[in-house]
Amino acid sequence: MLVAGFPAGSFAANCYVVAPAAGEECVIIDPGQDAEAGIDEILREHRLKPVAVLLTHGHIDHVWSVAPVCGARDVPAFVHPDDRDLLTDPGKGLSLATRQQFLGGLTLTEPDDVRELADGATLELAGLEITVDHAPGHTGGSVTFRTPATQEIPDVMFTGDLLFAGSIGRTDLPGGSYEQILDSLSRVCLSRPDETAVLPGHGPQTTIGRERATNPFLAQWRQSPGTDEDRNLADLKPADGPHKGF
Repeated sequence: MLVAGFPAGSFAANCYVVAPAAGEECVIIDPGQDAEAGIDEILREHRLKPVAVLLTHGHIDHVWSVAPVCGARDVPAFVHPDDRDLLTDPGKGLSLATRQQFLGGLTLTEPDDVRELADGATLELAGLEITVDHAPGHTGGSVTFRTPATQEIPDVMFTGDLLFAGSIGRTDLPGGSYEQILDSLSRVCLSRPDETAVLPGHGPQTTIGRERATNPFLAQWRQSPGTDEDRNLADLKPADGPHKGF
């Protein structure tokens, strides 16, 4: 599998292009601010043809360029229904101060073809099998995308702003929920094998095993005795640390 990515715009939100191999069809994940040039460069370099844009959530730093990217290539955008309204009203997902600082007179439109994601759905796109897991907490419509392991590569999970290398997504913006993100981390991320590659929405890639062992926000799962059912997620308090992105 071919995965190429780059941090887009001033928010440095990771945009990924994923394909079975060079010269084939591909999907684009999270085209953020000013992402068009970086996407075009990857498509040319690897001779790729996009068939869809996938969105991990609706925050502006991840969806800024979705309409022009979809329009230029005549491809659909996939988003969870709980975040769909953020495509045209990104301010709903931000604090008042952030809206005033970053949005100004910015107006966004939906792509012509928007398709809604469902929890547990398997997307057959560009020769890839991509499983969708609804993972609310950062936003109500946050999802992850994962591809199955092969003999050559482990599972690959695109976590958006749910899980980062050494951190987790912030929950203090509209639509965020601390309790929900804890549930999502346990159910969606920590249920995966240690070798699962994590490609987050900001920062470097990591693995589930590395985050399980070292991420300070996941420390309670390492320290609590007993089974998962015995652990009280409400008692989990993350250590002070950076929250990346919106």
